[in-house]
Amino acid sequence: MAQLVWLITGCSSGLGREFVRQIIARGDVAIATARKLDSIASLEEAGASIVCLDVTHEQDELDRIVAGAVAIHGRIDVLVNNAGFIVQGALEELSMAQIVAEFETNVFGAVKVTKALLPHFRQRRAGNLVFISSLSGWIGHPYVGAYAASKFAIEGFAESVRAETETLGIKTLLVEPGRFRTNLLTLGNLKLTSSKISDYEEAASANIEGLALEDRAQPGNPVKAISIVLDVIRGEGAAAGRAAPFRLPLGRDCYDEIKAKCDDMLDVLRSWEDVITSTDY
Repeated sequence: MAQLVWLITGCSSGLGREFVRQIIARGDVAIATARKLDSIASLEEAGASIVCLDVTHEQDELDRIVAGAVAIHGRIDVLVNNAGFIVQGALEELSMAQIVAEFETNVFGAVKVTKALLPHFRQRRAGNLVFISSLSGWIGHPYVGAYAASKFAIEGFAESVRAETETLGIKTLLVEPGRFRTNLLTLGNLKLTSSKISDYEEAASANIEGLALEDRAQPGNPVKAISIVLDVIRGEGAAAGRAAPFRLPLGRDCYDEIKAKCDDMLDVLRSWEDVITSTDY
């Protein structure tokens, strides 16, 4: 396959850094971005171009930055919307500022960067949009409701943008990782909220303790996950000879929980079919 040029958001840690490492290892070109250039200086030393990009900035500013990124190599073939973080806490106890901040990065940031690059993809009649969602885009787990809401939102956006652009030669991949051993649950990426409502206090404290125990002990291997994503985009390795999916769940935990939810929904459709379908004229 011809060499691809990738633009990746949120490269200061976790999956973003692993994307850059593997993209370069495959002989492709990586443009790594982060809010602070010093956090990704080592990626430049490894062979990536680096760009200062804060997904919470206004659309005009992001349009300018993305245009500059396109100019580095004359094109971009793949956009990976990866930037994100988790706000922990009972939804009733989260401030609106906390919930809005979650959406500004996890949803509106991806929307704005996508909007900035779509004219380039449309002009070329080619391009790949990759959205890093989550198992939380399928299931609203307790005490990470703002994060789940943001991932449900990005799933809807990705599905709609796919429907609008697939006839223009633009491909969309929605990656849904389960629990992977990254630093997503470390302080800085995980924003903890102390419970002040007694009804939530015990369960919320147990949730915080559980997240702390889970940190760096998750079952998923991020190296394997990113390798599969690259295989799908490039049509090789694990993806060779297979039709590329739109949704790509990753991890045994993700498979099991999504399957259980689908089975439950099918049971509802079967047992309530007469009621569900009785509302038409």
